Amino acid sequence: MKTETPEQAHELFVQYFNAGDLEAILALYEPNATLVKYPGPAVQGHEAIREAMVEFLSIKGHMKLTIDRVLSTDDVALLFSSWTLRGTSADGTPVVSSGQTSDVVRRQADGSWLFVIDNPHGAAAAR
Repeated sequence: MKTETPEQAHELFVQYFNAGDLEAILALYEPNATLVKYPGPAVQGHEAIREAMVEFLSIKGHMKLTIDRVLSTDDVALLFSSWTLRGTSADGTPVVSSGQTSDVVRRQADGSWLFVIDNPHGAAAAR
């Protein structure tokens, strides 16, 4: 599905995550996008993001997200959204996590919006 607004990048990410659809998630990223892992180093490009997402999806979690604020200019937008995630780790331990994003999306030539920088933990990842 094409993202027609910056907000739809987050809405579709949650939809695809909850469905466990890795390929649909990757389609939301520019080819050379950056994903800020926390903890851990940022990764860049579809293959590195794929590896990170496989790990992320392995918890078979359910995510909820509320879009808090969108700041935009012509073809770039900054998304702040609050999210919660509940799932189960490989060893059966419950996983509960939350945060606030500071993600950057860019309008593409076809009018869709794709992630350029995915920073799911926002300012917390800067520490």
